[in-house]
Amino acid sequence: MEKPNLDYLEKLARGDASLRKKLIDIIKNEFPEEREEYYISLKDKDFKKTEENVHRLKHKIIILGLEENYKIANKFEHDLRDCNLDRVEDFEKILIAISYYLKTI
Repeated sequence: MEKPNLDYLEKLARGDASLRKKLIDIIKNEFPEEREEYYISLKDKDFKKTEENVHRLKHKIIILGLEENYKIANKFEHDLRDCNLDRVEDFEKILIAISYYLKTI
């Protein structure tokens, strides 16, 4: 499984330490809320809302350099349109990896 990294974020910041910190802070603040909204919609079996939540979380996935996991998330997002939860465990692993990583940076 891929490991989150800050390579893409570093490119966005272009060496600007304050911008880098600002971007990291945004991710650290937004991710837990978005993750929680995802879990609530999943528990409620609100597939449309779950799809929307996965869509928002995908942006964090790609920013954290998880290109293969982004593909999994994208497929999961599309599966949700058909009320298909086959990739829910794979997506869960991605969320766990990101949650752990954000605690370390």
